[in-house]
Amino acid sequence: MYPEELVAPMRGELAQIGFEELKSAEAVDNHLKDQKGTSLVVVNSVCGCAAGTARPGVALALHNSDKKPDHLATVFAGVDMEATAKAREYTLPYPPSSPSIALFKDGELAHFVERHHIEGRSADMIANHLVEVFKEYC
Repeated sequence: MYPEELVAPMRGELAQIGFEELKSAEAVDNHLKDQKGTSLVVVNSVCGCAAGTARPGVALALHNSDKKPDHLATVFAGVDMEATAKAREYTLPYPPSSPSIALFKDGELAHFVERHHIEGRSADMIANHLVEVFKEYC
């Protein structure tokens, strides 16, 4: 488990653009269960690809898209263990992946971006991909 003082700036990158931090399994259930509309859930991480491309790509997508998810939420892998485990239940059958980006529509997984789709790609590439996803589902 990572110390809070280490992850606070990484949490802040998403919180400052409107993401709700889900820190418990109950918070994840409350956010996703029986939800109407769309919700973008980012499984945040301390890894370099989260800092270099995932978080910036998500921010760019939200800034550049006319269509946006109704709700934004995040869990932090390696810190909020129960919340992350619960979020991963909602992204089955995909294996655990962090960072990752999930779009839910009416509580059901509509699109999932796994770590291997983030690694080696630029923030712009991730943003462009998410903008297209938003156009389709939001």
